[in-house]
Amino acid sequence: MARLGLGEAWRVTFANDFDHAKAKAYRTAWGDDVMREGDVGALTAADLPGHAALAWASFPCQDLSLAGARAGLQASRSSAFWGFWKLIESLAAERRAPGMLVLENVTGLLTSHGGRDFNALAGALAAGGYWFGALEIDAVHFTPQSRPRVFVVASRKPPDIAHAVAAPAAPFHTEAIGAARERLPPDAAQRWIWWRLPAPPLRNTRLVDLLEDDGRVSWNSDAHTGELVAMMSPFQRAKLVAQQARGAPVVGALFKRVRVEKGEKRQRAEVRFDGVAGCLRTPKGGSSRQTLLFVDGVQVRSRLMTAREGARLMGLPDDYPLPSSQSQGLHLVGDGVAAPVVRWLSAHLLEPHAHSKAMTPRKTG
Repeated sequence: MARLGLGEAWRVTFANDFDHAKAKAYRTAWGDDVMREGDVGALTAADLPGHAALAWASFPCQDLSLAGARAGLQASRSSAFWGFWKLIESLAAERRAPGMLVLENVTGLLTSHGGRDFNALAGALAAGGYWFGALEIDAVHFTPQSRPRVFVVASRKPPDIAHAVAAPAAPFHTEAIGAARERLPPDAAQRWIWWRLPAPPLRNTRLVDLLEDDGRVSWNSDAHTGELVAMMSPFQRAKLVAQQARGAPVVGALFKRVRVEKGEKRQRAEVRFDGVAGCLRTPKGGSSRQTLLFVDGVQVRSRLMTAREGARLMGLPDDYPLPSSQSQGLHLVGDGVAAPVVRWLSAHLLEPHAHSKAMTPRKTG
């Protein structure tokens, strides 16, 4: 999905994924000429061709996400970052370090272990000779899905004035980004950049605009829908009743979540009716799959979101190949990066900076 978002301005020369299903999906979409399946930690500089202008890394987020155990960058999954960084250091020793890096992850990266993980990442970039800064971009600016992510953009050369600002600016320099910057040690803080990235135009699509036709999907039984409604807290139920009272058709996005109430854990159904889907997840159980709630007066119907609908929420075209099973398709899109976010970042920052005098304008990466 990062490759789709980067677009034709970039020629991809190497790709890597540890997960067999994702590597297979990549080959289906893009061919088998650049994908190397396996652990990034097992790769060496000799495996990487040429001198790339850009290296993109979306390392596993389970150990950094607010929904996870927050074990940090040293945990087995997110330590994939250090395998990636070992490659960058090896390339630097051969004078082949990429001119730019993009590191994408959940917003928990900024605060994991009290900010020490972000400091460790920033320290590695600074020690490796990179200038860097972070942007927090929510996919909701581009597609009707709430999906905030952090993009750390690093450059071997400082940017010119056209690509940086003197102070944080909305909407992508958030309070959390500012706090992370304030926690940096002095040597890393000296190499911080407030990257310039314009705000996109207002989004003109809603969740309902991306849904499949009613006849092409499987619906829950009335009893199942009733069970979902019964799982709502009084506050959530009041939101549903308010929509029913409006009388106009509306679609809500529903997740099951575990909440602590009066000292006890209870599974609750929580719904939003703002025309936006919740953040897509990798489906590892029924609770992690997003449900759609269709309300039309007193009538309430429900069904699970399909993989194709999830793909549309990630900005993928309908001809983008997905795995045959719904579960595998949702796993693929739930673990991806929203393509329109990458396109905006590339068009308004990565490509102009690559062409600027601050960097050698190579276009292989």
